[in-house]
Amino acid sequence: MMRRTTLLTGCTALALALGATACGGGPVTPAGGGDKALAGRTVTVAGVWTGSEQKNFQKVLDAFSAKTGAKTQFVSTGDNVSTVVGSKIEGGNAPDVVMVPQVGVLQQFAQKGWLQPLSTTAQQTIGADFASVWKNYGSVDGTLYGLYFKAAHKSTVWYSPDALAQAGVEPPKTYDEMLKAGHTVSDSGLAAFAVAGQDGWTLTDWFENIYLSQAGPEKYDALAAHKLKWTDASVVEALTTLGKLFKDKQLIAGGQKEALNTDFPGSVEKVFGPEPKAGMVYEGDFVAGVAHDQFGKTIGQDADFFAFPAVDGGSAPVVSGGDAAVVLKDGKNAKAGMKLLEYLATPEAAAVWAEGGGFLSPNKKLDLASYGDDVTRATAKSLVAAGDSVRFDMSDQAPAAFGGTKGAGEWKLLQDFLGDPSDPKATAERLEAAAAKAYQG
Repeated sequence: MMRRTTLLTGCTALALALGATACGGGPVTPAGGGDKALAGRTVTVAGVWTGSEQKNFQKVLDAFSAKTGAKTQFVSTGDNVSTVVGSKIEGGNAPDVVMVPQVGVLQQFAQKGWLQPLSTTAQQTIGADFASVWKNYGSVDGTLYGLYFKAAHKSTVWYSPDALAQAGVEPPKTYDEMLKAGHTVSDSGLAAFAVAGQDGWTLTDWFENIYLSQAGPEKYDALAAHKLKWTDASVVEALTTLGKLFKDKQLIAGGQKEALNTDFPGSVEKVFGPEPKAGMVYEGDFVAGVAHDQFGKTIGQDADFFAFPAVDGGSAPVVSGGDAAVVLKDGKNAKAGMKLLEYLATPEAAAVWAEGGGFLSPNKKLDLASYGDDVTRATAKSLVAAGDSVRFDMSDQAPAAFGGTKGAGEWKLLQDFLGDPSDPKATAERLEAAAAKAYQG
């Protein structure tokens, strides 16, 4: 979020580059008491969320309970949602609803026959209230299985305004300017970037923003579908660009070794915690929720962001992600699970988390007043206005074995690259070998 003094400038820039931010607030009471038709039912929901995200989603589940009488139980899967859900299905203990964070995992679940097609009510709501791109990402072979409840904007670089002001630098417009600004920040006493190398998914996001801007959207789409090999020169070029940052010990807090031992919340703490180690951290709009909820920062004053800058004369990238609600056939209360999904499709449900912060909804009918501040309202409006031009997170479109598994595939290979970025071509070859195996499987 931008400071109030720079609100107009920030919103103008964000109208050109899709933005999504968040700030804190309290829960809202759901409209109407409902008919308590689901009293006595317990809906089990599995998802990757922990910490503040899990707490805010629980507020949504509580609102559903107040409306319908159903009880809810949330089970955190960690990053390996595919493995955890698969083992629960095999053990006869399938959840009713899963919040799936990757398109590739949604496709995998559908192909295994685990998913229930969405009800007519849910389909009609999604068709009317969401851009068609979200319906496409939730569909497999023409059947709609997933509702994108929570969206993310993954082209934001968050920073401490004090750190940049002390260094005398302005938010950069190009990637080269960002590295130059990082050196100036480092010269002033703080490392430039906190990098969450322990969580491989953050490294895929770094790569995707660089690749989308440098190689362009057509090659991005081709690589996402593995119609273009990872050994392509454009991939090697993007890795080379990323490697310039990774190998520069002046730019990364604690160097490569410490980065590999820093998880995502830890990277936010290095910038916005009580003992700052860095001036900037790259990740999505959800950084705001952590900075506010865990470290008490006032978003727009103590924590700010700029759009991920353009690389080598390309367009500034706009990478999005999202969590889709799906209903499992084997859930003990699948019918009640579908009622939950129908509720999640409503602006009423989205408003609960929007008020709580750390959230962006692709639902066009959500009243922008539900968001906690002017910048979030403006950026949420720009997300809806962006419509079908949004490019979805590439690793989230891949099979889970390549793009969504801790310690394997792209996550692991980019962690290896962070540790030793000296040979981008060899890394590209390893990525292609892993991708070819996963896409064939």
